[in-house]
Formats: sequence, C-alpha cells, structure tokens
Amino acid sequence: MTAFLDIVFPLKIGFGATGGPERRTQVVEAGSGREERNQQWANSRRSWDVGTGVRDIEEAEEVTVFFEDVRGRLTGFLFCDPLDSKSCKILGSPSALDQEIGTGNGSLTVFQLTKSYGNHAPYRRPIRKPKSDTVKIAVDGVELTQMAFSVDHSSGLVTLTSAPASGVRVTAGFEFYIPVRFDTDKLPFIWENHKLISVPNIPILELLS
Repeated sequence: MTAFLDIVFPLKIGFGATGGPERRTQVVEAGSGREERNQQWANSRRSWDVGTGVRDIEEAEEVTVFFEDVRGRLTGFLFCDPLDSKSCKILGSPSALDQEIGTGNGSLTVFQLTKSYGNHAPYRRPIRKPKSDTVKIAVDGVELTQMAFSVDHSSGLVTLTSAPASGVRVTAGFEFYIPVRFDTDKLPFIWENHKLISVPNIPILELLS
C-alpha cells in the first residue's frame, strides 16, 4: 500500500515554489521536415522546486522537519499550488457555478470534481483533494445546501442526496490541494556560523491516480 498523509506542505514556503504542469509528447520528424506528434500522457503532471521558497534558517529547519516526517520520497502529502488552487481564477472566490462536473440522467448521484482548462479543446482535470468545507454544488443553476450533498475529500467524489433529472447540469466551486511527494531523498543545505548559505533544489512531484 502506498503511504500518504493528509498533511499540508508549509504554505508560506510553498508560495515561493517554482514549477507547473508538464506534458509528454512524442515528436517524430520525417526527412522532409514534416512531423507527427503523439500525446503520450492523457493527463498533465505537475512538479515544483520548493527550494526556491526557503528564505532563511528557520524555514530550512521547517522543511527539514517536514521532510523527515514524510520520510523523504516514501510518503505522499498535500501541496497548495501557488498559481492553481481554485475552481475559479486564482484571485477570485469560488462559486457553485464555476465548473461543470456532470449531467443528470435521472439516477446518477455521484460526480467527480473536475476543473476545465481552455475553450477550443478543453482539458478536464480530475480534482482528488478538495479543501474541507470549500465545496459548493449547484443543480440546474441553483446552489444546494450542505445537507443536500456530501464530499469524499480523499477522492473528490461528490454524492447528491437526490439524482438530478436527465439533461440537468451539475456544477461546482471549490478550493483544492494536490497530492505530491518529494522527488529526492536528501536535503544538502549548506550552513556557516548558524546562517543558511545555500539552498538545494528540493523537487516535489504530483501523484497521479
């Protein structure tokens, strides 16, 4: 069984991280210069360097404690992407109408939280780790009360108490974390006279289901 802890990487340090999504595309170029491109990953995968968020000896100590707590690469944990952690724009406030997560058929009651990117050929990204008490749900444009649905915060599945009628849109708003792990088993900080002299790259990598 893969180890995972529902603990959040220090937010202040995470907000100084550098990184983002990665895709895997195979490009085959013919002698004429024409090329064929094949998508090898259906979903993007995100990675960051959180070393860029460490600014002083106290933050280095905080990362070291967290690193030991999760045993390096062994145990997964939660990370808040500084640029992408909401169903809406990063500076906005989530609304129950932000993201379409499904369409009713008269019997379906379970829906996966997703976030869509783009308009021409939208990429629908599954959201597995919504933040507690941030999920809002609307059916046919009407926001539901908290008693009308439940959320599995380990999978991002939403269960409605009543099945929406056929063709009715189900939408959601939320904030979310990303499941990640360290992609290194060592932290070679450099110290001198109790001062932090050099911070290593500290890679973390998104865990895909």
